[in-house]
Amino acid sequence: MKRALISVYDKTGVVEFAKELTALGFDIVSTSGTAKLLKESGIALKTIEEITKAPEVLGGRVKTLQHLIFAGILADKTNPAHLEEVNTHGFELFDLVCVSLYPFKQTISNPDCTEAEAIEQIDIGGVSLIRAAAKNFSSVSVLVDPSQYEIYLNSVRSGKDINRLLAADAFEYIASYDISIANYFRRINNQQSGIFDIYYTGYEQLRYGENPHQRAGLYDVGQSGFTQVFQKLHGKELSYINILDIDAAFNLINEFTEPACAILKHTNPCGVAVGSDIKDAYIKAFATDTVSPFGGIVIVNRKLTLEAAEEMDKIFTEIIIAPEYDENTLEFLFKKKNRRIIKYNQPELVNAMELKSVTGGVLVQDLNSMLVNEAEMKTVTQRKPTDEELNDMLFAMKVCKHTKSNSVIYAKGGRTLGIGGGQPSRVDSSMLAVQKAHRFGLSLEGCSVASDAYFPFPDGVIEAAKAGAKSVIHPGGSIRDEEVIKAADEHGLAMVLTGIRHFKH
Repeated sequence: MKRALISVYDKTGVVEFAKELTALGFDIVSTSGTAKLLKESGIALKTIEEITKAPEVLGGRVKTLQHLIFAGILADKTNPAHLEEVNTHGFELFDLVCVSLYPFKQTISNPDCTEAEAIEQIDIGGVSLIRAAAKNFSSVSVLVDPSQYEIYLNSVRSGKDINRLLAADAFEYIASYDISIANYFRRINNQQSGIFDIYYTGYEQLRYGENPHQRAGLYDVGQSGFTQVFQKLHGKELSYINILDIDAAFNLINEFTEPACAILKHTNPCGVAVGSDIKDAYIKAFATDTVSPFGGIVIVNRKLTLEAAEEMDKIFTEIIIAPEYDENTLEFLFKKKNRRIIKYNQPELVNAMELKSVTGGVLVQDLNSMLVNEAEMKTVTQRKPTDEELNDMLFAMKVCKHTKSNSVIYAKGGRTLGIGGGQPSRVDSSMLAVQKAHRFGLSLEGCSVASDAYFPFPDGVIEAAKAGAKSVIHPGGSIRDEEVIKAADEHGLAMVLTGIRHFKH
């Protein structure tokens, strides 16, 4: 007779799993809340107390920390000396340990979580059970997630040994758990942790990387992994570059609360607009640059209607991304078999850090979650911006924040008119934005200009004024700020300094 120890916080699917185990000839041993649920579901079992003859103590802090339990998990069934001790002392051997831990990460993600609440969610017995079972993988299987239940059942039915794989999963699981606890204590002591808490919950092999000769894959991280946030409804498999573009588009569109559309190519915006509805926003965004969107990415922040989809269908679009779709819209979009259609959800937990690999190391920084510093934002010119100009400046800065540096954005009426990005010189970025606006027949008269960093010289501001701009927003902070402000006054511009730079590399 085989024996399974089940003690889970996450009770997803555990009743069905226990029933299947019973049908396969397992005896069930369980703890408190799990035992109660299984008994109520008609599953025969023993409680931990029936084996140890000792009650739970200290409010449940000590349940399974008993040598009768751990001897049954750690005994090597191929070791005669171990088996002799088992027989001498009457230990009950376990073949399976199924444990999920207290939700420490979810608890501390609540900004109102107290230290006392966090400490109570530090699992002791569960971690010990998992570690013991994983160490003794030659004799015991260990499960730490409901997604493993069916995999394990199939392995039992087929006789396939997957214990080494399960042990690896288990050690990763408790390592991530312990790192999150260590990082929590570093954080409350205002210290930077020296250990990353990165728990990969899934892996998908990609066809290739940025280029065909590069291997690539996608790892899901945590509970709000990429494949949980973005669901492909139709089209070819996603490539490495597609995933980068989707992520860039998602971060940009989340800057807006009103109906908005962004068109991107190689992670840079080609056009962005807000509108009365999604079709209106798309038409305005597309007008910024009617050439670059070919083969690009379109993202919206409202349900995609058939009317808007028909407008998008006039050119080849690689990917269309929306939070919702009408059924008739999907039917229309699915007519092109290779076009990728993506539905997105807002993640429950947002990554707080951004990582980039460098030669011999990893750079880590906070996410750029701020647009402007309202406490420091100030008008520095003689002329003050109108409300309409201020709205356009903030709109332009939202786009600027998501455009490769150096970036300068011209905008008016909630739409981009010219986008200049990725240039070594800021004045070149400004001139590029002006050139593109003129190329596509867009007037810059009365527009607003945003720059991701300060204007180091007056030339960029002068170029903007010559193009027709009436207001400029940038972080400020140059030793020549006074010269730049003077140039703005001489050309009748309103200028706002934000105190927040938005370099993007």
